[in-house]
Amino acid sequence: MSINNNRLFRLFKYAVYTLLAINIYIFWAEEVLAAAVQFPDGMHLSQLIGSFPATIDTAAWVILLLVFELETYELEEHHFTPTVTMTLQGIRIVCYAFIIYALYGYIVKLAFVHQTTQFLGLSDLCTLVSNGWSYATGLDEYSQLTAANCATISDAGSFVQFESTLAVVDHSGLIDIRHLAWVDVINAAVWLLIVFVLEADVWLQERKRYVGAALRTSNMLKVVLYSALLLAAIFWGFKGDFVDFWDALLWLVAFVFIELNVFEWRQEGAASEAQGSNNT
Repeated sequence: MSINNNRLFRLFKYAVYTLLAINIYIFWAEEVLAAAVQFPDGMHLSQLIGSFPATIDTAAWVILLLVFELETYELEEHHFTPTVTMTLQGIRIVCYAFIIYALYGYIVKLAFVHQTTQFLGLSDLCTLVSNGWSYATGLDEYSQLTAANCATISDAGSFVQFESTLAVVDHSGLIDIRHLAWVDVINAAVWLLIVFVLEADVWLQERKRYVGAALRTSNMLKVVLYSALLLAAIFWGFKGDFVDFWDALLWLVAFVFIELNVFEWRQEGAASEAQGSNNT
């Protein structure tokens, strides 16, 4: 049974897409809590992207993923009327704008975790209890310091404070957080490169030019880029960041589906051309 007629495959595919949509809420809930610590006096509109890059990024990618799904799988050639084509292009442009904006947000967040100062005279976290202080347990993850956890949350003798916040972390924790922030930036940039390659694939396929050197170059680029994304997922897994690890795996699976769609599309185009040649 072909993939087009395999209902189980299609159900699995759209289940993955649904899980990715659910991740929008998961990232939003996580970033709302982080924003409350990072901006205790309230957030300006200009600070929105630095606080919610994962939410904005994921939402834009889910919509863009559905556009790719429509173009490479659901819609037939006769469906691509000028209105449909312009609508899809408009949605795509808006999604790319938000994705690039989200990449900027990840860079802003990377800058934020590098804006720290040594908390002079602090050697015991318990002295911060009842003053609204929190401890950064990870990137965008904070635990409010209480009498119950202050003595066990870190055994370090010195700490740093994130600029303009009531949040501290020890030096080893800060290194981990900065590494996670760097991986976020790299991951977002690699995904942009992948989608540009996919856009080129679709453009070439529509013009019957997705063959030969173009096909080989695209495949080589994708091997490198998808490998980088897999390494990022493995990194998050080792760091115990389950949400990012799970999200990364889902996106890799989702784009396997898109790649299969493009492959089938190319096969159908080649078969159609061969049939046309035989008829002449």
